[in-house]
Parts: sequence; structure tokens; C-alpha cells
Amino acid sequence: MEENKKKITTASGAPVVNYEDTMTAGPRGPVLLQDYFLHEKLAHFNRERIPERIVHAKGSGAYGTFTVTNDITQYTRAKFLNEVGKQTRLFIRFSTVGGEKGSADSERDPRGFAVKFYTEDGNYDLVGNNTPVFFVKDAKKFPDFIHTQKRDPYTNCKSPTMMWDFWSLNPESLHQVTILMSDRGTPYGYRHMHGFGSHTFSMINANNELVYVKYHFRTEQGIKNLTDAEAADMRREDPDYAQRDLVEAIDSGNFPKWKLYIQVMTVEQTKTFRWNPFDLTKVWSQKEYPLIEVGVMELNENPDNYFAHVEQAAFAPAHVVDGISFSPDKMLQGRILSYPDAQRYRLGGNYEQIPVNRCPFMVTNYQRDGLMTVNGNSGSDPNYYPNSFDGHYEDQSYKEPAIQLDSTIGDHYDRNAPGEDDHYTQPGDLYRLLDAEQKQHLINNIVGAMSGIEGPKKMEIINRQLCHWFRADINLGIGVAQGLGLDMAELSKHMPQK
Repeated sequence: MEENKKKITTASGAPVVNYEDTMTAGPRGPVLLQDYFLHEKLAHFNRERIPERIVHAKGSGAYGTFTVTNDITQYTRAKFLNEVGKQTRLFIRFSTVGGEKGSADSERDPRGFAVKFYTEDGNYDLVGNNTPVFFVKDAKKFPDFIHTQKRDPYTNCKSPTMMWDFWSLNPESLHQVTILMSDRGTPYGYRHMHGFGSHTFSMINANNELVYVKYHFRTEQGIKNLTDAEAADMRREDPDYAQRDLVEAIDSGNFPKWKLYIQVMTVEQTKTFRWNPFDLTKVWSQKEYPLIEVGVMELNENPDNYFAHVEQAAFAPAHVVDGISFSPDKMLQGRILSYPDAQRYRLGGNYEQIPVNRCPFMVTNYQRDGLMTVNGNSGSDPNYYPNSFDGHYEDQSYKEPAIQLDSTIGDHYDRNAPGEDDHYTQPGDLYRLLDAEQKQHLINNIVGAMSGIEGPKKMEIINRQLCHWFRADINLGIGVAQGLGLDMAELSKHMPQK
């Protein structure tokens, strides 16, 4: 160990003579301004916290590998998927969504499921959740939704009234709310939950043929959830249990695994699908569009420093690679803009130079300067293109097929217009798939959550939300209404008419 000893220095490398005692005028005198290391130490301490993520503030992460197990080259020319047995290094970050950095891991909340593949064609970020759908289907709705999950501007407390008011006014949220209120809303850590890309994406093969896909990561550890009571106990006993569970599992060699599958829909099939196939509040039937195996993700390396890797990890759905692209999904289109912007705000314009975010293969561009440029800034190379010196070129072999649009008319189309307004069939189908115990848990969780609604608009919000539950399934609506102790005769006025 002796040979590893190093003298302590300032950030600029100057040796520190006294780390613990400040320079003063005499043993009890005032502090001298010239003690630079005191300034450096306190100033850096004041800046140790970067702005926390607006959403997904608390999370856990690990490195691992993705191994291709099935040939899907008929759908995509992505190089990291082009050969059975091929391995690609990756980093994953799990998270809760609505809570702050110090919140408990067992809160009733969706879980973030973001994977960064370090491929030879650049980094590919697949940024999803542990649910196949979301609360809203247009990015313009996203800030309002998140505000309802945060703190009331008057009380600075979490507000069930805000949440249920928003949900009751936006029935498109019903599918995700149904999942959230089931036991799936409180998964047992991160190892025992599925992950989803959630959005519809596209894949392009070597013949420039395009199909649309949805991603499913299915846990090999088995699904395991907490009941509402168990989640409450866990919040008291170990608010960081999901973080602890992941670290300890990997440290002990119990490497968690997920199998990746895709669903595939052709362009022609999108035209006859019952719902809008690009609607983030809808799923595709696995009977009609079966799961196709792609490969296995294994997490086998804990970061050696949480802040450097997990806290500074920056994901953006804009980061795709050749052979994988976007879709007309309105939420996805909004995230293409908002996520890189969020990372630049949080970490700076050069966030992709941070080791956890840096592409390990060649990166060539003409971006220069800016805060925290740490890659040498390309030395004396030209910072403009075209130029007569470096010979860099645009590789046309990566060109994607042109997008065929149904209309060239730009307008603010109603996201819930006729044909886009069935918010009840899929949540109702989900409820009817549950067994009796799971149905009761769902009802109990809804009742518990809606019991927090208060204020002069209480009954207006409750009745409006009950109408959605009744439309999804009459028995679900009755169960919630009875659990809230409401007058069924009065409620019959709010039930959907057959």
C-alpha cells in the first residue's frame, strides 16, 4: 500500500501543506484571505450538487453487456444487432419518476428503464419505463402532468387533488393510471420488473425497408411486486432498498438478466390497426403482433463511483443509430427535442464528453469550445466544414428512406378526435385480465389514493374520475365507488348509459 500513497494537492496540482487547519492571524485570530485551499474546498463543496433531474431524479445504474441471440437482420441493419452472439457494452439507469432525489424507492410510481448501448455506429439510447404506455400522448401535455406529480405551489406538499384533477380531466391517462394503481405500481426493486421502450420506433434493413417496432425487456428474475402495505413498510424500513438490492446482487455475482423482444408492424398494417399505432397510451396485442426474441441483457459491473456514472449519465431518445429510427409518435417527437435540452441544462453543452456518456468509438464533428471541454478541443484541426485540410466526408450509405406523410397540412390536430378517443377498452381489458386478488388490490389502491382528494372541488373531481372507471369496467367503477363510501343511487346518474 505504501507505494500507492500520494501527496494531497489542490485541484491545480499544488501540494497542500495543511488539509484540516485554516491559516489565521495567530492561534485565535481571524482567518487570512490568502488561504486559497480553504476557498477552493468550500467553493467546490457548494457546487457538489448538479441540478437534479426534473423527473427521474432518484435512480440506480450498472454496466453490462447485450448479447444477440436471434437473427433479426430482416428488420434492421443496425450493426450491434447484425450477428448472433455479438456482444455490446451498455449502461442502464433505473429510476423512480416523480420523487425527488431523497425519495423512497418503494413509492407508487412508474420506474424509468433507460439503456445506453455503446455501439460502433455511436451510442444508442433506448429510454423507456417499466410500463408499455404513458399518461399522456402529446408532449405539450407533459409539463402540466409532471407539475401535478410534484409539489403544490401553495402548500409545497404532494397533492392527490392535483393528480386526480388532472387525470380526471385527461381520460387518455386511464390506461397508465390503472397500471400504476395495481401492484405493478410498486415493483420489488429493479431486478424484478419488465422494461419497455414504450414508444413505437422504426427499424430499417439493408434494403432500406422500414417496419415499426415496440421493445420489451422481460426480466429473467421473475416479476415480483410489493403490495401497498408492504411498500409502506419498505419506505420506513429501507427507503433505498432498490439501490441496495441491485448493488448487492451484482457484487455477489448474481447478475440480473433481461431478454429483449420486439413486436413488428409493417407500414401497411399501421393503416388498418384498430387504434393509432403511434399512440403512447395504447399497446399492441401480442396475439396479433407476437414477441420476437432479439437478445439478452446482463448487468455485471457496478459503477466505482455513483456520481461519476449514475448521476452524470445522460440519456436522450434522439440518440439512435443506423438501422433504428423514429416514428410519428407525438410524445417521442417531443422527447427528441426536450431530453438533449434537459441534459445540456443539467450537465452543460459538452455532456457527451463525460466518460459515462462518451462514445468509445470514433467521434468526428466541428463542435468546439464551451463549458467543460475536456477532449482536447480537436487541437489545431479546422473547426468548420467544408474545408481543404481534413478530408472528412458525409457517408451517404447511412441515408434513411424518405418518410411518407399522410398529409402535408400543418395544424393543431385534436389528439382525442373521433377515432383517437377510445380511452377505456384497453384499461378495461387489463382489469379483466387480473385475478380476484389483484382486482381487489387495484380497487383498494385506487380508493386509498382518491381518498386524498380534498377541497371545494372534491366531489366534482371524484365523480369525473369515477365516470372513467365505470366506462372502463362497470365492476371496477362499483368497487371504487363502494370503497369511497359513496351513495350508489346518486352515482347511477354518472354511470355510462348503455
